[in-house]
Order: sequence, then C-alpha cells, then structure tokens
Amino acid sequence: MRIAVPNKGRLHEPTIDLLERAGLHLENGADRKLYADTVDPDVTVLFARAADIPEYVADGAADLGITGFDQVQEARVDNVSELLDLEFGRCRLVLAAPEDGDTNSVADLTGKTVATEFPNITADFFADTGVDPDIVEVSGATELTPHVEMADAIVDITSTGTTLKMNRLAVVEEVLASSVRLFGREDVLDDPKVDEVRTALGSVKQAEGKRYLMMNVPQDRLEAVRDVIPGLGGPTVMDIADDEDGEKVAVHAVVDESDVFETITAVKEAGASDILVTEIERLVE
Repeated sequence: MRIAVPNKGRLHEPTIDLLERAGLHLENGADRKLYADTVDPDVTVLFARAADIPEYVADGAADLGITGFDQVQEARVDNVSELLDLEFGRCRLVLAAPEDGDTNSVADLTGKTVATEFPNITADFFADTGVDPDIVEVSGATELTPHVEMADAIVDITSTGTTLKMNRLAVVEEVLASSVRLFGREDVLDDPKVDEVRTALGSVKQAEGKRYLMMNVPQDRLEAVRDVIPGLGGPTVMDIADDEDGEKVAVHAVVDESDVFETITAVKEAGASDILVTEIERLVE
C-alpha cells in the first residue's frame, strides 16, 4: 500500500506528524526524499508535490493520497474517492477584486479577466453562475495581477485574509472551502489495509480535544458521580483490586478537554477522590 503525501510546504509537517501519531512511523526516509518505508511492512510513503498527489493516486503510482481538497478538485480526477477529512490545512478559495474597483458581484465580471492558479475550479465556479469571464492561469503572485492590469479579479487561496487586505483586495464571494483529506483510488477501496489506514488516522482525529479521567468513587456516591460526568457513552466502572471490602470502585471516562475543569470540580463535590487526567493519543469509537 503506497500513500502519497506532500513533500514540502505548509502541509508537509502536519501530515508527517499525523502519520507518526497514527503509528505509521517513517523509516529510512530522511536521505531518500522520494519515499520512506514505515514500521508496517505493507505501507510505504511517497513524497510528491501537493498538486501532483491526485494524479499519483489516479494513475496508480500511489493507492492513497493525503492533500488538500482544493488540489483534488483542481485535478479533476474521476477515479478517486474521499475517505476522511483530516481537518487541518483549512483554507478558502475566494473570488476577490480591488477594494476601490467596480467589481462588487460575480455578475460584474462578465467579459472581464480573472487570474488564478486554479483554472479548473474557477471555470467550474463561473459555469455554475452563468458568468463567462476570460480566465488567465498564473503560477504565482496572483494577488498582484489586478494592480498591474493583468486581471480585473482573482481566485486565490486565503486562510486569514491578511494577504488580500495587504494588497487592497476584497472578497466578492467564496468559491470553495478546503481542508486536507485522505482519498483513495476506487479500485483499492476494498483492500483491508485501506480501512486500517483510515481507522488509524481517524483515531488520532477522534482523540484530539479529548481527555481521559480516572478516579476512585465510594459505592454509595457512584450514581451522583455518574450524573455529572459528560463522558462518551457514559463512564466505565471497575472494581479496585486492593479494595477487599468493595467500598470503592474505579471510574474512567473520556471527556472534552473544555469540560475537564468543571468536571473535576463536580466529581470531587460528588465524592470522587484520587482524580487523574491524561491525554489520549488515539481513540477508536
């Protein structure tokens, strides 16, 4: 099973970190640059440009790919399927125009010029709106094109909007919302290894923002403690090995990180003691 991942840029480090946390530790990859083995002998990681990964998967050079949804849409590959939203690398493709110009809506661009690094997504967007501008593909510095009279508007990626503001551009309309996704070629989706990889990556995402609570609770206070724990599916109650009289039980629960402070206070008031909070690396639901 070959997984293509970004070889550089803002998506590279988060992707490698996700693979490591999912248990797919990379081996012998630092020197080769093009690929790396993993601790799973059946899984190899290939390094490629984020924009090329959809084609790697579609053409069979890789079986799975991790890259932005925008790159998949731009590639227009028709034999790959999205398997999991990995929920990082969030950004938007937006239609933007000069703040002091006369473009205030999509309709204002009829017969005008739009510059972009995403000509296919841009063409699809305007086809849906019924507007037919001249689309010019550029390879960089898209936000400068309206100021050098190359274009009347642009379609470009933005995360915070800072670059647009610096270049005196205003968003006219959102074209596409994107994040990093796991996707696979359709003819390998039934392979058990695909499900293993998806489950491993998904378990890391499930664990984010969660904490594991452990505590001892007197039997006669168990219901009171249960009532104040906002756990996933309810807490787990277990006997304590050294408690020969059975007066206490161990209570374990998974809670949102944002609920930890109030939950600790609540269970302590309800009678719990020896409360321990730990991070969760992976969570399979």
